[in-house]
Amino acid sequence: MNLYTAPDPDNIERLNVEPVNARRNRQPLYAPRKKVFPKRAEGRFRRFKWIVMLITLGIYYLAPWIRWDRGPYAPDQAILIDLSSRRFFFFFIEIWPQEFYYVAGLLVMAGFGLFLVTSAVGRAWCGYACPQTVWVDLFLVVERAIEGDRNARMKLDAGPLSFAKVRKRVVKHSIWLLIGVVTGGAWIFYFADAPSLLVSLFTGRAPAAAYTTVAILTATTYVLGGLMREQVCTYMCPWPRIQGAMLDENSLVVTYNDWRGEQRSRHAKKAQVKGLPVGDCVDCNACVAVCPMGIDIRDGQQMECITCALCIDACDGVMDKLGKPRGLIAYATLSEYSSNMSLATDEGRTAVQPSRVRNEDGTFVPAIRHFNWRIIFRPRTVFYAVAWASVGVAMLVHLAFRERLELNVVHDRNPQYVLESDGSLRNGYTLRVLNMVPTPRDVNISLVGLEGATMRIPEFGKEDARSFTVHAEPDAATTLKVFVTRKPTGAAINEFLFVIEDTDHADRATYRAAFNAPGDIK
Repeated sequence: MNLYTAPDPDNIERLNVEPVNARRNRQPLYAPRKKVFPKRAEGRFRRFKWIVMLITLGIYYLAPWIRWDRGPYAPDQAILIDLSSRRFFFFFIEIWPQEFYYVAGLLVMAGFGLFLVTSAVGRAWCGYACPQTVWVDLFLVVERAIEGDRNARMKLDAGPLSFAKVRKRVVKHSIWLLIGVVTGGAWIFYFADAPSLLVSLFTGRAPAAAYTTVAILTATTYVLGGLMREQVCTYMCPWPRIQGAMLDENSLVVTYNDWRGEQRSRHAKKAQVKGLPVGDCVDCNACVAVCPMGIDIRDGQQMECITCALCIDACDGVMDKLGKPRGLIAYATLSEYSSNMSLATDEGRTAVQPSRVRNEDGTFVPAIRHFNWRIIFRPRTVFYAVAWASVGVAMLVHLAFRERLELNVVHDRNPQYVLESDGSLRNGYTLRVLNMVPTPRDVNISLVGLEGATMRIPEFGKEDARSFTVHAEPDAATTLKVFVTRKPTGAAINEFLFVIEDTDHADRATYRAAFNAPGDIK
């Protein structure tokens, strides 16, 4: 005899909402957008999304204004992409164009990071940290503040044109455009000194490229975040179509546990009296009302689902009111779900039977599988984590030990050599000494090898020597014309080294050069 009686769900409000992007309603080709009016959710995942939104927007808008003292010869903006000098500054790190492999390393890390997150917790990037998600959340905050929550916005949208409606729409779209302007403005501040550029923008003295960039980013932010919203994720973003290949049976995804939710009933007591099986879902549509993508998670996994987990918050709130355990909609793995579904349906031979997963007191039977955090640490995710960390450590080690002095040498093409009156041979070279620190320093240039050879730097006079000391400007390349003269020695060795080193021997660089002579040119 079943002594468990479900609480009466009649006091749960059933929301009149249709999942506009539900699988059963999906058009075979592109169809005009049906507006989605997501209801505000409350719960732990919604709070987490607020935190992520504040952190990400705070970093984006405030980072260009952080100062970092690099001395009098370098900019003091902590994060700066200096296109004029072809350098990237990130706090104490300075990246030059020839060090682009660091950018490649960051892209590889981003790839492995996405693989790791997706294989572990599904599309968490899409649901919490994607710029599209973050800005849509921000735009929805503005929309709710001006037009009200879901029902008020639907009523306003369906109502006739009035002064109040026009006023609210004008205010809303004006704030959206302002957010777009600020977004575009923040982006260009990463490419120039932020305080100076801000003054130039308002006085009309900024470059045309700055105004063009702000205009483009204003338009894209306004259109994608305010007008298109879920269409960006459904039609424009390739990630939903890629991430499926990265999931496995142990990846956490937002799941409707129909093994405990079916059969749905809005009148559980009446159904129980008739002896009908009754699940925990009371068909209130709360999960559909809060979904920013306009889908019904109870239809199963869908490409449109960004795993923002707001449906979990909505459903947990209903379960709390009914006095039932949370987790009817939850993060779950396919293996866990399949095991529980097999138990509830007698391995697929029957429909879902609540009695197979419940004890008489309403608790779950011991055979029900629940999430175990250890499932995250499996070979696949460990591999991604190790690969991600390895690339990061390799980059940090290389950054710590990289030389900040470089030398490039170009041999004169015409003439390849000059025969002087005393029988000596002279070769010409162009040396480019790159001082990659934001302070000036004296650099010693010397010849190693090529017995009997000396060099002359015309701008230093007509003196010949085996070494010279030159002044290298900070964060700049010093170009020198050098002539190497070798007296007849009979030696056949025609290779030597140009060696440059800081006078305090902090950095050193070498370049193997060829000394051309008659018979070497073919």
